[in-house]
Amino acid sequence: QVQLVESGGGLVQPGGSLRLSCAASGSIFRINAMGWYRQVPGKQRELVATITNSGNTNYADSVKGRFSISRDNAKNTVYLQMNSLNSEDTAVYYCLLAVTNMWSQAMDYWGKGTLVTVSS
Repeated sequence: QVQLVESGGGLVQPGGSLRLSCAASGSIFRINAMGWYRQVPGKQRELVATITNSGNTNYADSVKGRFSISRDNAKNTVYLQMNSLNSEDTAVYYCLLAVTNMWSQAMDYWGKGTLVTVSS
């Protein structure tokens, strides 16, 4: 079994910052990438940022220059530093873990989500 534990969400004022963390544990053979997606009610889940095992990153246009994704491979943990937050960043943020198992199958695991609310 694979477990993802997210933390760091909460209420922040516009222009403020938050840092999300997601720690993966359990039967993990090989991690290919980790990342963050977000979802607001009535809309599809959307990409925020991802980081591969080699450190390559990808960001949604809406967060480029404001958010930064990083990873601690030794701890199987991914971080999302969010700066200059605005109301449009309000969403439930989900951690993604993309792995290859011992049978060479690609699998995705999702965290339960952490709520980020940007409001004055």
